[in-house]
Amino acid sequence: MTEMDMITMSRRETKRLHIIHQALDKRITQARAAELVGLSSRQLRRMLKRVRAEGDDGIRHRSRGKDSSHCVPKKIKEKALKLFRETYHDFGPTFASEKLFEVHAIKVSKETLRLWLNKEDIPYEKRTGRKHRQWRERKHHFGEMVQMDGSHHDWFEGRGPACVLMGYIDDATGTVYGRFYDYEGTMPAMDSFKRYIKRYGIPQSVYLDKHTTYKSNAKQSIEDELEDKKSMSQFERGLSELGVTVIHANSPQAKGRVERSFRTLQDRLVKEMRLAGVRSVEQANEFLIRYHPIYNTKFKVKPVSEVDVHQPAPSIRELDKILCIRDVRTVRNDFTISYDGKLYQIKDAVKSQKVTVEERIDGSLHITNKGLDLRYSKITTPPAKENLKPTLFIQGKKGRTQLPDHPWKRAYKVNRGTREQLPVAS
Repeated sequence: MTEMDMITMSRRETKRLHIIHQALDKRITQARAAELVGLSSRQLRRMLKRVRAEGDDGIRHRSRGKDSSHCVPKKIKEKALKLFRETYHDFGPTFASEKLFEVHAIKVSKETLRLWLNKEDIPYEKRTGRKHRQWRERKHHFGEMVQMDGSHHDWFEGRGPACVLMGYIDDATGTVYGRFYDYEGTMPAMDSFKRYIKRYGIPQSVYLDKHTTYKSNAKQSIEDELEDKKSMSQFERGLSELGVTVIHANSPQAKGRVERSFRTLQDRLVKEMRLAGVRSVEQANEFLIRYHPIYNTKFKVKPVSEVDVHQPAPSIRELDKILCIRDVRTVRNDFTISYDGKLYQIKDAVKSQKVTVEERIDGSLHITNKGLDLRYSKITTPPAKENLKPTLFIQGKKGRTQLPDHPWKRAYKVNRGTREQLPVAS
């Protein structure tokens, strides 16, 4: 394929192209496709027309690489934020935007100011009201949103070790998928999501809580601040590269569908595994292969639309490169790197000072540079450091020799009453 035949597009555009092909094939309506990709019906028709005329290249946005004509000048933004910090720090965004216009002639909407404050992590007055929850309509398509969580429970009723069920439930159909692991963490989350993708495909979005596995609480590094990137956990980064929208729930009630499914499974599945004599994680996972079809046939519901909007699963090799723990390491002068307290010798000559270390789901370790695997070996016996105490050389100062009759060399005794020094007769 020549360079002219290659089309470069983002994950978001790839996701949109998948939905547009569904609309072109008359599998979904244009109105529903516009809702899925977040566009108006008119804009979607324009995009459909471009894709028909130009092929997949028509999905690319015409404004790519151009500055917005409606953006606020940087100087005005900096001046407004400086005034807010110094003068209006205890104002709400609505009142502060009014004062910025009345006093300083800076016209900025309250929502724009609110976005600036949130982006710069500047605290401001917020309303505190009563929590209100209401019923939410299910999504219309299978694969449009999947709720995910880990359930800690005595699944074996004392017959086996403690474990966690990494569970998934489709929001539109109630289709359940899960797998048991020893703990809830990054590797179990990645492995279970990889198995879900192999079974159903890539969902459009995932709804989960703010567990440290799914949401990073770390502060932005200097490089992230310069590139305007938020801190992401390894799992969140992997989903982002797959084009999956990550939605974090603010409370357990917000993802009530998966919580209710756990309550059902903690009742029914526990009893079924007791009858089957399941005593280990391996036996439980084998049992789930037979149990899931029975459970889903009984409890899943009919969606509004029969169209499956899961994206096709990529190759296993690509999945392994995305769903992994990825970290950057500095190459030393002797072409060694340190990772997880161990030393590794790189056998290939690399000019880059940084390499990427990928810890895969299967436990293998890959060291890459610009997407290419590097040959390496583990240093089993690192050189021992000699624990030698440094020798201190202190140049002494030549002292003065006092005369024999100097007062310092005279004998004396102290009068305990007056503390006076009395000479002693020789």
